[in-house]
Amino acid sequence: MPTAHLILRIVVRLGLLGALVWGGWWLLMDPRTPLPQGWHPLRDLDVAAEPGGLTGLQLRRALSSDETCLAALQTGAVFQSQPALTAEGGCGIDPRVELTAVAGVSMSPMETTCAAALRLALWTEHGVKPATEGLGADIVSMRHQGSYNCRPIRGGTRLSTHATGEAVDVAGVTLSDGRRLELLDGWDDPGAVGVFWRELHGSACRWFVTVLGPDFNALHADHFHMQSVGWGSCR
Repeated sequence: MPTAHLILRIVVRLGLLGALVWGGWWLLMDPRTPLPQGWHPLRDLDVAAEPGGLTGLQLRRALSSDETCLAALQTGAVFQSQPALTAEGGCGIDPRVELTAVAGVSMSPMETTCAAALRLALWTEHGVKPATEGLGADIVSMRHQGSYNCRPIRGGTRLSTHATGEAVDVAGVTLSDGRRLELLDGWDDPGAVGVFWRELHGSACRWFVTVLGPDFNALHADHFHMQSVGWGSCR
């Protein structure tokens, strides 16, 4: 027969287990939970939310379907969904969006995939905007060299990721104090501008799968080439 002491220990342990289960359920399900967005395994990706340990999981979940990607993109971009584009030779964009702003930063219209647009929005919100603080101004617009271009890689025969809209080329930014910063002029700057561009390169490698910049080769001296697909290269 169990002793009273053993029964008490069992009751205490069951009580603690019940408290842990209830606490976990409350953290995950109650709208008043103190669990940050970036650490909540059940929350959908929000571009504006502070990143946390589970933001990567939320991003992978968002990229799992066209519907979830477009829903996530609505939290941090101004865009219009477009019909899928199909061209000869394997070129095309699907799902296709036309971007005009990411994370409150304007840009000339750019057609790209939802995945590339979503990664661009995350990079702008959590990489570009914080980096401009070191320059004493805010970013108001971004200059790009486009996304979709039905062509092979330069100097080769394999299709470029631009041929499917999975790459974005960014060349410059305009700040709230009127300064226009170009990567071509600023990469080797010994001061704050050079630090700014290198911070942007480093943060791009967090949000994109493949990033190529001026240190990769001369063809990328004036822009960051950022892909939503690839082998994880950051150069």
